[in-house]
Amino acid sequence: MTPSSNIIDDLIAAERLPAEFRQTVDAYYVPLAVKIIELHRHMARPMVIGICGSQGSGKSTAAVFLKALLEEQANLNTAALSLDDLYLSHQARQRLAADVHPLLRTRGVPGTHDVTLGCELIEKLTTATPDDITRLPRFDKANDTIVPHDQWPAFKGRAGVVIFEGWCVGARAQYPDKLVDPINDLERQEDADGRWRRYVNDKLAGEYVNLFSLLDYLVLLRAPSFDCVYTWRAKQERKLAEKVERTGIATRAMNDAELRRFIMHYERLTRHILDTMPGYAEVVFTLDQKQNIVDEN
Repeated sequence: MTPSSNIIDDLIAAERLPAEFRQTVDAYYVPLAVKIIELHRHMARPMVIGICGSQGSGKSTAAVFLKALLEEQANLNTAALSLDDLYLSHQARQRLAADVHPLLRTRGVPGTHDVTLGCELIEKLTTATPDDITRLPRFDKANDTIVPHDQWPAFKGRAGVVIFEGWCVGARAQYPDKLVDPINDLERQEDADGRWRRYVNDKLAGEYVNLFSLLDYLVLLRAPSFDCVYTWRAKQERKLAEKVERTGIATRAMNDAELRRFIMHYERLTRHILDTMPGYAEVVFTLDQKQNIVDEN
């Protein structure tokens, strides 16, 4: 497969990536697209590709380039769906916080997504007729709200491939004995009885199994350690702060203390994924501390 230089170079520019990223595309994403195209030919049905990775690992970037390669090289009608766009509304999470545990006010962990919607979307995308329109949800993180339905982008027809990316896509529940000891200050101070982490784990062992069982192929972008996650997320916050200053948009970047607390919500499951998912993901891209892919397993 030899992708069009113009298409890839235009995407690199649009994503504000360095020119050297072309080497990553050629070395890793092009071969991945070749594998998926070959599998699709043999399956003769729509495929669902999961992309998992911690915050800042490049999941959305991977989805963008993979979608472009599949469409250009095999004319596969490809839909991209993000777990982040399935977040429950602020009001729904407020109810969870009141009824189940205050930590569920913060979006991110299993239990804070509309899993039913995710299953319905993938089902519709993979069974649609040529003239069917599927609206793909969008969540406005800056305002912590679901974008109005009539503003969701429209996808026409049946998807040959659905790319489903998210920080815990494909994750499996922990064994109950792993939940006993708190893993960080957030769990020690705000979930001393383990009620929050048990709820999250029960969700992962329950309705999320239905969602993740729809995956045909799982790709993991593996961070070298959990410590990198904070560094990468801090980098995202700096970019957000710069964007706020440049554009005057009505949002605010987290300060250091807020960010450290926020990341603690993700720590348990992120560490679990890094430890276990390499054993069952079809492809594991190992990242270095600068977020570059340096190996494939």
